[in-house]
Amino acid sequence: MARILLLQGANMNWLGRREPHLYGTTTAQELDAMMWAYAAEKSCKLEILYTNIEGEAIDRLYRHEADKDIDVGIMNPGGFTYSGYALRDCIKSIKMPIVEVHMTNHYERDIHSVIASASVGVIMGFGVRTYFRAFDMALEIAADTP
Repeated sequence: MARILLLQGANMNWLGRREPHLYGTTTAQELDAMMWAYAAEKSCKLEILYTNIEGEAIDRLYRHEADKDIDVGIMNPGGFTYSGYALRDCIKSIKMPIVEVHMTNHYERDIHSVIASASVGVIMGFGVRTYFRAFDMALEIAADTP
């Protein structure tokens, strides 16, 4: 059974309320419910963490690395996207693969992610559907990892 961590970074807890013209009207709670249902459908374990504190995200990743209780991470760094160098360095130092997700197309918005260079891949631009694509990719990565 694959074990996946969905890590939602700075400002992601305000989905549906923050800039709905960019991120849509699906709330964080609604997205969580969709992800829990998808995880159940795919018969895998899912943990979801929202944090606006970069150090908390780093601590959680290091804890999971030490405990070996997560196979793959899916991360929307949110506000850490442009300034999360410490988070990037953490991801580079752990073995857990991270799939980075963004609801909007960063190239269209001229945004550069400092996290991307540490991630195994980035999926962006498809709104809430981006999470499902990342989830499927995370399952493939987990299945390919010995």
